This record gives sequence, structure tokens and C-alpha cells, in this order.
Amino acid sequence: MKLLRLKRGILVSLSAAVFLLFGVFAGPVPAQQGPGDDGPHPIDAGLRAKVIDSVAAALNKTYVFPETARDMEKLMRRKLKKKEYDTLDTYDAFTRQLTEDMRSVSHDLHLWVQPFWELPAERTDTLTDKEQEEQALEQARYRNFGFEKIERLPGNIGYIDLRGFADAKYGGPTAIAAMQMMAYCDGVIIDLRRNGGGSPSMIQLLSSYFFDETVHLNSFYIRETDSIQQFWTQANVPGPKLVDKPLYLLTSDYTFSAAEEFTYNMKNLERAFIVGDTTGGGAHPVNMKIFYDIHIRLKLPFGRAINPISGTNWEGTGITPHLVVPSDQALDVAHKGLLDTLLQTVDHPLKRQVIEWTRDGLAARINPVKVTARQMKEYSGTFGPRVITVEDGKLYYQRNENPHYQLIPMAKDMFMIEELDYFRVKFERDKTGKVVKIIGLYDNGHTDEHERSI
Repeated sequence: MKLLRLKRGILVSLSAAVFLLFGVFAGPVPAQQGPGDDGPHPIDAGLRAKVIDSVAAALNKTYVFPETARDMEKLMRRKLKKKEYDTLDTYDAFTRQLTEDMRSVSHDLHLWVQPFWELPAERTDTLTDKEQEEQALEQARYRNFGFEKIERLPGNIGYIDLRGFADAKYGGPTAIAAMQMMAYCDGVIIDLRRNGGGSPSMIQLLSSYFFDETVHLNSFYIRETDSIQQFWTQANVPGPKLVDKPLYLLTSDYTFSAAEEFTYNMKNLERAFIVGDTTGGGAHPVNMKIFYDIHIRLKLPFGRAINPISGTNWEGTGITPHLVVPSDQALDVAHKGLLDTLLQTVDHPLKRQVIEWTRDGLAARINPVKVTARQMKEYSGTFGPRVITVEDGKLYYQRNENPHYQLIPMAKDMFMIEELDYFRVKFERDKTGKVVKIIGLYDNGHTDEHERSI
């Protein structure tokens, strides 16, 4: 068995396009139609047999688990012999069923077959390999190599919304710029909730910022060559490392493939805290095999991940976060969790004030407080230039001629305004419980107040 130890992902170019299609989460996609095709395309018994012959041969040669490949072939041939495919008279319907059948045996979400109608030999306008690569690169540039959003959240928390893991050969400069923006934040959140996969070279690059020494991240066993390829962090990266920064990762059931590898690596290395939903469960690197003569393409897993700590991977099971919450709440929960962590060590009064202010607002969003109609009536009234009204069952605040804003309850007699994150409202009661005063609270510690006038 051959062993390759790949430490510098930016500089390594894997042969035969290995990991080029490491995997974006996708089930069978709609049948591809060629230019001018009206579709759908018919398929007969002879073509169905040829498709199964070709798919079975590829599975038996390359699929990561030989016994599973043979079991998939047996199922397809048994159904073909029993004429169970005879009613599927279009390429789209037939390939969808083949995909379902293969997955019923393998439970491998990376594996699928679909129609493919590009015929390079018969077209004069077909792009060359170089032109296709440039076209794909242009699309990747347009998507900013997966870096959808990079920002500094309140409380000095760095946030990266990462939608894909681009090859570091091309996306490296963008990734480096993103990580340098995180350098002086007090914590980092990387959002993988909409990330369906990509290249392990980007995993290497990003991971390298979070470890001081070189660390073995993951290995892949490649069945056809009987080899293992190892992936390690890099000892040196451009800009400051983030070794001492707490790291949170956000996941959903869409998080898949390379995004799962990054999550799985960091979880096993105890370097990140995971928040969100259990991930999709795809751990196999894949290549695309095209059969031009029978008009299909096959997305074919050719290896399996082997984590150096667990000895296994996340295939078919996904990754369970440390804290399971609905994915649409994960950012607020992670943000609050980081702020809670920071409060244990921050002594500077101004920093503590900002962190506590932000933390309390997040807590109110995570666990909303309800205000009854009776309570709303108690708050409504005029307090000098400030007017509190009830409209359509909601409480509103207005000062002078400024816009009126909905008051969001945080606790008893305490409210925030989404549009004014620096300002909050507190009501004060007398000994009888009657609301008699309104106090404006500001994130810099300033307050102002007005007695009830009406």
C-alpha cells in the first residue's frame, strides 16, 4: 500500500483530478439537455442494458467498497431481468431509479447517475479543457470562492459565512484575506450551514490557522490504487495564526462532504465547538465518469475518509453537533456562547459592558419573552417626548417625530429595538405596580428618563 503525506495543500496538485469533485451535496439532478434539445429523451431495453453494464463495470473497478459494488450490480441486473425497468422509457426516469436502487444498497449520497447529452466529437463549439477550466474558475471568482460574508459581529466576534471549499490553488488568497480579518477578533464563527463541500486543500489551509504545530487532519484510502493519502496542516501560513481564538462551527442537514470533513476533523481534534443540526453524512471523495456513447454520467466515490483519531468517518451518519439546535437559531446560540466564554476572562469594564449588552440581546432572541395584552396596556402612554402605543397586538416606541419602532421584550419591563441595537427601553413602576417612568438605556452606559405625563 502506497502512503502519501500531503502537508502543503496550496502547493500540491493531485493527479487525475483527484478530489476535484470532492462533492457538493446533491441527489439526482434534473436530466441534462443538450443545446436545442426539447427532451425528455427516450430509452429502450437495449440501452437500459448497456447503461447497467457500464455502470456495473465502473462500480466494480472503482467504487470504494467492492462487496457493495457487487451487491448493487446484483440488484440492478435482477430488476432488469424481471423487466422492472421496462416502464421507465425516458433517460431521466431510468437514471433516477438506478440512483435510488444503488443508494438503497450503498446508502451513499455521493453516488448518482444521470443523463448527459454533451457530445464533444460532434460539436464544433465545444469548449477545450483549458476553456472549461477558465469558465469554472470565473464562476468560482464570481462566488468569491465560497466566502459569502466576512464580518465582525458585536462583541468582537469574527464571522465567516462559507458556502463552499474552493481549491486553495485558486481560492487561497481570498481565504488568507478572510483569516487575516479574524486575527484581532476575540472569537471566530465559521458558518457551514449552506456548505455542500469542495476541496480538501482549502480544509488544510483554513485548519492551519487554528493550530500551532503541524497536525494530521485526515486520510483517504483510494481503492483502485490501494493507497492512502494523508492531509496535514501547514506549519506556516501568511499572517497571524488564530491558535488561541475559540472557534465555533455552525452546521445543518445540508452541511455535506468537505464541509463535514472540516467539522469532523475539528471536532475530533477538540479544536471547535459545533452548533446546529446533524450533518448530511457524505464522507467519500468522488470523480465524475462520462459515457458519451450511452449518454450518461456517473458520480462515483472512489475512496473513503479515515480520521486519524476515530479511525473511521461520518459516512451515512453525519456529525452530531456538541449542541443540537435548529439550524436557523445556530448563529445566535453560537454568538451568545462565545460571549459567555469571553465574560469568564475579560476584565476591562468597557469590553465587559459591550459583551454583556450583546449577550443579553441574543438571549432575548433565543428565548423570546411574551407580553400579554394587559401588560401592553400598562406600558402604553406618553412619557415626555416618548410615546408608547399598542398596534395590532404589538408594542411600539416613538420619540418626537422620529420613526416608531416595535419593542421586543427582553425581560419584565425591559425591551429592545431591532433597528436600534445601541438602545433599550426600561419601564419603572411605583410601589403599587403602576408604570410611572420610562428609562432609555444606551450601550455606552448613558441613560435618560422621563416621567409618565399621560
